[in-house]
Amino acid sequence: MNKTWLFVLLAAPVIADAQKDSLIIDWNKVGSVSKSTPTLQVVVNPPLRRGSAIHDATFAALAALGCDYVRYVPWLPYPRLGVAELQPPSGGRTSWDFSLLDPLTVDFLEATKGHPVILNFSTIPEWMYTTDKPVEVPANPDSVFWDYTQGTAPRDPSYQQIGDYYRRLFSWYARGGFRDETGREHHSGYHYAIPYWEVLNEVDFEHANTAQSYTRLYDAIVTSIQKVAPETKFVGLALADPIRPEWYEYFLNPKNHRPNIPLDMISYHFYASGSIQQGVPVMQYTFFDQADGFLKAVKFIEAIRMRLSPATRTTVDEIGSILNSDNGSPDAVIPDEYWNLSGALYAYLYLELTRMHIDIVGESQLVGYPTQYPSVSMINWKTGKPNARYWILKIIKDNFGPGDSLVSTSDVNGGIVAQAFQTRHGKRVLLINRTDRPVLLALPPDLQGAKLTVVDPSTGDNAPASVVPGQEGIELKPLAVAVLAQ
Repeated sequence: MNKTWLFVLLAAPVIADAQKDSLIIDWNKVGSVSKSTPTLQVVVNPPLRRGSAIHDATFAALAALGCDYVRYVPWLPYPRLGVAELQPPSGGRTSWDFSLLDPLTVDFLEATKGHPVILNFSTIPEWMYTTDKPVEVPANPDSVFWDYTQGTAPRDPSYQQIGDYYRRLFSWYARGGFRDETGREHHSGYHYAIPYWEVLNEVDFEHANTAQSYTRLYDAIVTSIQKVAPETKFVGLALADPIRPEWYEYFLNPKNHRPNIPLDMISYHFYASGSIQQGVPVMQYTFFDQADGFLKAVKFIEAIRMRLSPATRTTVDEIGSILNSDNGSPDAVIPDEYWNLSGALYAYLYLELTRMHIDIVGESQLVGYPTQYPSVSMINWKTGKPNARYWILKIIKDNFGPGDSLVSTSDVNGGIVAQAFQTRHGKRVLLINRTDRPVLLALPPDLQGAKLTVVDPSTGDNAPASVVPGQEGIELKPLAVAVLAQ
């Protein structure tokens, strides 16, 4: 029998009783094969602009990850950074302007070159919807403006106008330019590969969409982009609230779409929410309880998908946690341990979604900062250094991926979540301490000499620590995420 026993010893005062707990790995017994790619999303905001104090370090960190399927989202709080045509055509002239969009988008595409990406220019020009009066956009492109997406009725009920906008936007980056509404040619010179295009973002929260109206909108945009890029695949839904069974029932039914509309992939989001007043000792239970509730929803969604459109893939492309202080004082202090808790949450969901055969598991987001969801950031917005959330994604991405075999791994008491993998790199064990208590691991002889890579409160914003365990074993500090590599 090719089995490994990994004994788990909880730190004093219960160490004697805890010696009974052990992790048993049967390397010969494969339970499933992973389909899951760990990745992240990059949301456009001012710290990503050229000239920002953290610009260079942030894009270097993104490139260093080397992830596939990174999601790029220019979105509504910064209309001048995400909308290419802010005014309707008038007097034979148009307002197409990529001068603010290009530096951000090009820097992203260069940092992810060689990897498939998912682009999502999520914000429709506001003038394409009927509103009581024109929406005035702040002159300062860095000003947060949450009121941009007004109106519920499109000026063109067929959605063709919106579809044409996205075809031109796509063509600017992938086909070297486009012809505008007046017949004028706009040349960009860009010919980037865009293998995936996600059709809008959190549509259940914007423009009072229903499953029916979004499906018509999706079909119009897809049909228009396919005219210039028949090879591109599409991602649909991007729901903010994943517990929307009527959306999946309608959208995933091919009968509700135009002929030959692809249903390549669906997406939805999850954020644990907590109060900064709870502190990490309480918040750990809040976050993981919410995560378990989300995982039950995923099982339900998967049942619908498998029944209606089993060839459709799934990306959970926003996974993170949000503190109540994000919408309060910009000076609120986030505890250092929070970043480890939030990173452990992602690691836990990555593992559980891998067990459920979800295709892409995306952490949110590369940069947040005060006034723009600071608790969701993977980068220290003051220094540009990656924080624990980033480093946890990196050790997962560097060790695990599609094609890995998940082998039989027993449960462990004491708040430890563990899974052994046979990977292309060799034997790997993912260890997650979901608690704010240290845990001592006594390793059997065949794993002594294996390398342990760990992110925990002691590593802070620095790279993961690496140790070679000896006969005395290893200690997993509170909220640690570690990979044991043989």
